[in-house]
Amino acid sequence: MKKIISCIALISLLISCGKTKNGNLIVKGNIDGLQKGTLYLQKFKDTLLVSVDSIQLYGTSNFILADEIENPEIYYLTLDKKPNQKIVFFGEKGEITINSKLSKFATSAKILGSKNQTLLEEHNAMAKKFSGKQLDLIKEKFDAQKNGDTALVSKIEKEETSLIKRKYYFSTNFAVNNAKFEVAPYIALTELYYANIRLLDTVNNSLSKKVRKSKYGVELENFIQNIKKTEK
Repeated sequence: MKKIISCIALISLLISCGKTKNGNLIVKGNIDGLQKGTLYLQKFKDTLLVSVDSIQLYGTSNFILADEIENPEIYYLTLDKKPNQKIVFFGEKGEITINSKLSKFATSAKILGSKNQTLLEEHNAMAKKFSGKQLDLIKEKFDAQKNGDTALVSKIEKEETSLIKRKYYFSTNFAVNNAKFEVAPYIALTELYYANIRLLDTVNNSLSKKVRKSKYGVELENFIQNIKKTEK
């Protein structure tokens, strides 16, 4: 009986992998604890999140998915059993390995093979510290307001403003220092959309020609131009 199940799992994997052999982006890995389910490789096309590949797993937790990619961009790995949890990663040409656990599908993912992903994780680790401090200040301000301490509220609000500025400057400098990678305009679009237009321009002007022509490079340029039009 075990041999029959193993054969079914192998056949299922081979059939599914056959659909993905022509992609220049290969995503492979293992979801520990998963024995049956469907994995989807997704990305945004315009404003819609669409599936570009999928694999049905039965008796195995290994998977291979693929897509034809022009330049690096954000992808999502979604499991039918956990539709609200998505593994978010920077896809790029070549082979990317994603290993995770079924019990902590989105939070336990380890991603290898993408330079943009490595840089994004480095940025996000520091940005998370800023966000943690911001949450602490929000709580402190709430307590001060409840106690009617207006002087302390004013002090905390100044600290909040200073913290937000430092976070913006950090993201700007990080993007500029990595302007040869597509993660730079992506960070500008996701972290600096409320920042001063000068910071967005600083990132945009630092981008290499290749990155300027990428998906997020073009989106950043359009975003900046739209802001400038509304400010006239």
